[in-house]
Amino acid sequence: MTHPALASGWISALGNSPGRRLAARLRDLLGFAGMDAVLPRRVQDLVTRQQETAENIIGIAQVAAIATFALLYAIARTANPPPMEIEPVPVALALYAVFTGFRLWLAVQRRLTPRLLTVSVVVDIAVLFGLIWAFHLQYMAPLAVVLKAPTMMYAFILIVLRALRFEARYVLLAGATAMLGWVAIVGASLIGGAMVTRSFLDYVTTPSVLIGAEFDKVVTLGMVTLLLALVVSRGRALLVEAARERIASDGLSRFFVPEIALRIRGAEEEATAGMAERRQASILMTDLRGFTRLARELSPERLLAVLAAYQELVVRAVRRHGGSIDKYLGDGILASFGAVRPSPTHAADALRAVAEIQAALAGRTLSDPAMPPIAVGMAVASGEMLFGTIGAEGRLEYTVIGDPVNLAAKLEKHNKAEGSDALTHREAFELALSQGYAPTGREEARDARQVAGAPQPLDLVLLRGP
Repeated sequence: MTHPALASGWISALGNSPGRRLAARLRDLLGFAGMDAVLPRRVQDLVTRQQETAENIIGIAQVAAIATFALLYAIARTANPPPMEIEPVPVALALYAVFTGFRLWLAVQRRLTPRLLTVSVVVDIAVLFGLIWAFHLQYMAPLAVVLKAPTMMYAFILIVLRALRFEARYVLLAGATAMLGWVAIVGASLIGGAMVTRSFLDYVTTPSVLIGAEFDKVVTLGMVTLLLALVVSRGRALLVEAARERIASDGLSRFFVPEIALRIRGAEEEATAGMAERRQASILMTDLRGFTRLARELSPERLLAVLAAYQELVVRAVRRHGGSIDKYLGDGILASFGAVRPSPTHAADALRAVAEIQAALAGRTLSDPAMPPIAVGMAVASGEMLFGTIGAEGRLEYTVIGDPVNLAAKLEKHNKAEGSDALTHREAFELALSQGYAPTGREEARDARQVAGAPQPLDLVLLRGP
């Protein structure tokens, strides 16, 4: 059972007493309330990965701490050679190093369980206070002497290390263990005959015990632990919320082209209907030919497989040449170049994408080799257009609007009249040439063609594939 569940069970056991209300307010303050709900698996996995990374950092920090202890001991040993044949301090450090190495290995292998983590927290604190206690044995001094050892400050480091995991229960466990450990050392000193004094001067100059000073240490450990647990609990709530936002953002990227997703995430203002920017851009319109016939001949599963393969081919070519998918129109695709992100080569990029699609389609099918070849109709139009948001407050959409969009749709349909697979108007073709497009030599100019829906005849360029 996790600490939020434990907190809820404890509160329920209090009934409707004032203690229950106080406990509930404390739970809310610590941030447990929002964590009682079961998190989606994807959120749990993302939080778990962050915690696993934190455990690796904790393990490395513990290795560094052991090295520091060993260095300090080596310096102290040189100054005060111990009279004992077997020195407990290096033995304890060696055993702790083995335990820490094993724990770090488990962390790297992602095999740390909550039970092992609990044992690890207790062992960390126990070893530290064991080392403090062992100093009086090694140097044959009264136990009360170790109460003045600054080594106990390392307890705060171990408690803070637990905060990296963003789980308050381990912080609380580390703090409680440290408090009990220090109380045990103080109690052992008193049982061993240490004198109790009220003088701070006697306390620092003799092996005596100043109850107030030791009480202050225990209270400080407790207050730091509680405050850090509060910070960790609030931080965990933010971590969970960030994980939710990350997953939502990743999902957003699958429904929007990457440029749109980045635009939404990085926008300083919330998008509203009617926001638009003028762009000099190009539009590519594609259509899967013979789709109605394929729908009659193929099973729904095979039909969707063909549609998916066609869409993947077009999307890959568009993105490779800097374009963005505006929308899927059944068996058609509307793509833009230079609209989402301004580009000085939008027309050339659009024609390069057409050439790549034609090359990929030449002489083969998209799916089952037993099927007849699949044809794709394409058209490119260039000019000034608007890029922005349309819709209502409950449903917005980024899109392109303008004459080039309408013209691209008309030209794509006009392919049938010209007997072509891809075409563009002369202005777009000449613009592409000025932007660095290298013609294939298979283009064919057809002037003054009457395109359905166009107000006047257009000069067209047919784009022949290989």
